[in-house]
Amino acid sequence: MDITNSIFSIPVQDPEDEVFSSIDLNWTKFGTADRYDDVAVIPYKRVDAFILGECSNVECPTQFHIERGRKRSEGSLQDKKYKNDEYLEYRMYWCSFGPENYGEGGDILPSRKYRLNTRNRAPRPQSMRGCTCHFVVKRLYAQPDFAVILYNDRRHVNKSGFVCHGPLDRDAIGPGAKKIPYICSQIQQQTMSMIYLGIPEANVLEKHIEGIQRYCGSNANVDSLASQYVHKLGMIIKRSTHELDLDDKASVRLWVERNKKSVFVYQDASESDPFILGIQTEWQLQQMIRFGHRSLIAADSTFGIKKLKYPLCTLLVFDSRQHALPVAWIITRSIAKPDVSKWMKALVDRVIAVEPGWKVSGFLIDDAAAEIDPIRESFSCPVLFSLWRVRRSWLRNIVKKCSNIEIQREIFKRLGQIAYSIWNRVDSFVALNKFTQDFVDQTAFMKYFTATWVPKIEMWLSMMKSLPLASQEASGAIEAYHVKLKVRLYDDTHLGAFQRVDWLVHKLTTELHSSYWLDRYADESDSFQNVKEEYVASTSWYRAMQIADTAVTFDDKDHRFANVLSQKEGSTKHLVWNPGSEFAFCDCEWSLQGNLCKHIIKVNMVCEKYQSYKNSMSFQSFREILANLYKKPMDGSISLDLSVAWTQQMLDQIQKLVELNNANDIGSVVNNLPLKWVAKKGRTFTGKPHTALTLPSNTKNAPTPKKHRKRKRLSRLG
Repeated sequence: MDITNSIFSIPVQDPEDEVFSSIDLNWTKFGTADRYDDVAVIPYKRVDAFILGECSNVECPTQFHIERGRKRSEGSLQDKKYKNDEYLEYRMYWCSFGPENYGEGGDILPSRKYRLNTRNRAPRPQSMRGCTCHFVVKRLYAQPDFAVILYNDRRHVNKSGFVCHGPLDRDAIGPGAKKIPYICSQIQQQTMSMIYLGIPEANVLEKHIEGIQRYCGSNANVDSLASQYVHKLGMIIKRSTHELDLDDKASVRLWVERNKKSVFVYQDASESDPFILGIQTEWQLQQMIRFGHRSLIAADSTFGIKKLKYPLCTLLVFDSRQHALPVAWIITRSIAKPDVSKWMKALVDRVIAVEPGWKVSGFLIDDAAAEIDPIRESFSCPVLFSLWRVRRSWLRNIVKKCSNIEIQREIFKRLGQIAYSIWNRVDSFVALNKFTQDFVDQTAFMKYFTATWVPKIEMWLSMMKSLPLASQEASGAIEAYHVKLKVRLYDDTHLGAFQRVDWLVHKLTTELHSSYWLDRYADESDSFQNVKEEYVASTSWYRAMQIADTAVTFDDKDHRFANVLSQKEGSTKHLVWNPGSEFAFCDCEWSLQGNLCKHIIKVNMVCEKYQSYKNSMSFQSFREILANLYKKPMDGSISLDLSVAWTQQMLDQIQKLVELNNANDIGSVVNNLPLKWVAKKGRTFTGKPHTALTLPSNTKNAPTPKKHRKRKRLSRLG
């Protein structure tokens, strides 16, 4: 064991991470053979980063308080001989669950004759558990720019050597030592979500107590403390405000500084750089890893481009029910390729850092002006195009600007024919000119259409032709999220709030985040039945699946329209014009608002059984891709071999996906998969190439490799 007696011989360490802990440092034995300490030297300005890292211990989350401190003035030891480890400042940091023990059978530190006010020290009042973990920070007298850390005890244990707080503490329900109920992050998030969503405090308290009783059973004292906790948490949330500063820019900077773990990219506006803010909470990151791997990611882009100060782009994944789930929010006005690449790369790097093997199968865009290259470079996946935005925009303005419903139906049908013309080898511009001539008398709509869409319709049709098209189910899920986002944001009564970024950030990370968290929790835990039922039925695709085929009838002649019998009111029928097309027109209230309704989806499902109706645009796009793949290679060439290999790989993946979706028991699918033998990979080997496994020639004298294991950080709620 090497022991050094000179501080100056110990190398200075400055980890690159913004926050680091003791596990990131190499410790040196300093002192004599009889008495020595584990010591590390870091820049003095990084002491706060070290303390924050020590607090973020997943196994024993805590805070550190200054137990003892001393200070010297510069020059006070000038005329004296002093040791090389003499301090200019001396502070002893102790885990806030110690040193006293206020639990059952606990005692007070012998050096104290009274208990200190611990309200602001421990994570919760009266939670002192006798923890012995503490360290000393010395600012060197000879070199004030450096600090020496002496770790006296790194373990979060009591005098008996047992873990005394945190999730591993088996002798107490949390840090309160059987007196304060353990409030895990799930219970806390559940309670906060219910308060943010405006659920009455009595109902919130009932669910909160139910969650706590799963850990510590029924107890009158626990119920009383839980009531106080819920009431105080509710008061804090109700009094919280988005305005951290009167100036919006300063307010956003303060929010970013306080919520660093929920921000994956931030760039303040300047003369050369646009404003960019990327938000992703720890929960959203986990959902992106869970549902985005080997699946699809979709973008709801340019939300609020007319009302908000900066438009909002949302990245969505499709959860276990194929509902769109927001996993990242990007607030920026710039769609330039370098700026898009910046936030996409930052987001992917964050995901890869947690799950190195994470990979996306496809990325859905809804804007023809979107940059595709950054998506392909960052996500390394195919890009698909969704029609939901153009369909919604056309339908909303047709209903708004045309009063005659028959004309509304015909205009929407003709616009659909222009979109379908990309597969029929019909000149789109000829069809467009004829369309404008036939409906020239509809001045209000044609003024809008010629000003907004005619200049860029070539770009949209070209994008629809060149990229695979997304399905109606995916489009309906994205639209459902868009509608919910609109309801949540635009119900605010704050004057001028739309032009403040801090208001948008606050809305997203509180109400909207809580809403989706509670939806997923209700579905997976089978609790909050009313929330679960509303969540399950939140997409038009699911509601369409509940309609029986017998409820759909067609006219006897040309099948130009279909009738769908209402499920709630048996005598009511909804008429769907132009069935079998994504541009079908329904007379229900939901469709007249521009949305893709369940009646249209159900009618199109039934139309698939009849050969007289065209296939959907997404299927025609898929068939076109396969046809082009078949025609491209020359017979007898290597290109043909490569095309066959790609096609076979694609067919194998489709077959496995179909088998998985149709299987009632996932175990039967897993058992049929071939075995794969892989070497065990440590977390610290991310990004490093695997070395071949070889037998050591002399294992007796071979040095034991030092194991490095990064400690996970304890996430904070954004």
